[in-house]
Amino acid sequence: MLAKRIIPCLDIKDGQTVKGTNFVNLRQAGDPVELGRAYSEQGADELVFLDITASHEGRKTFAELVKRVAANISIPFTVGGGINELSDVDRLLSAGADKVSINSSALRRPELIDEIAKHFGSQVCVLAVDARLTDTVWKCYLNGGRIETDKELLAWTREAQERGAGEVLFTSMNHDGVKTGYANQALAALSDQLSIPVIASGGAGEPEHFCDAFTLGKADAALAASVFHFGEIKISELKSYLCAQGITVRI
Repeated sequence: MLAKRIIPCLDIKDGQTVKGTNFVNLRQAGDPVELGRAYSEQGADELVFLDITASHEGRKTFAELVKRVAANISIPFTVGGGINELSDVDRLLSAGADKVSINSSALRRPELIDEIAKHFGSQVCVLAVDARLTDTVWKCYLNGGRIETDKELLAWTREAQERGAGEVLFTSMNHDGVKTGYANQALAALSDQLSIPVIASGGAGEPEHFCDAFTLGKADAALAASVFHFGEIKISELKSYLCAQGITVRI
């Protein structure tokens, strides 16, 4: 069985790591270079870096900061924010990213997925989806959760897989920062319909929540931010706990 992955996420605004609740009320969480180095040393399986206001502000991700983080870690590194064309992908891969995460740009122009997969390989293309459950439908959002689209979670991720996306990073806006657990029902539905890995995001508060994401939600990886940034959960202790629950992780 493939090992389940634990992935800290650095949400970056104005060069600093921030964390909010339900995508608002952001607070400072530390220097991204220092946090990245610490997570790499603590046994994180990967690191995700999201420039959360790049699309909203209509600018590119800061490649210099990406370069500094990449120089201080020894784990796979995914970068997202403001990626609209192949030259953006090239720039970030050159700065040290292993994969890129696209969200708003893919919703606006789905062909970008095909282009990245064709030029760089599917393994480089992570489709990030920010979705909110309204009534019985999960709707996808643009610009860091600011604009609702007509795209529905299951249909959109299926299309993205067909176009060549290598992974799906699903963040439940309903669960983000609330720390009551991941959206396991939606995760399981995604995992059942897709053949590519699904990364759970939004809602981690206790070690049990990670366990549930892997068992009930059938996720391949679980991403979290504030519980790691503020020292509420230590990665080594989390992995020991998961091992004790019979879940395969890299120690």
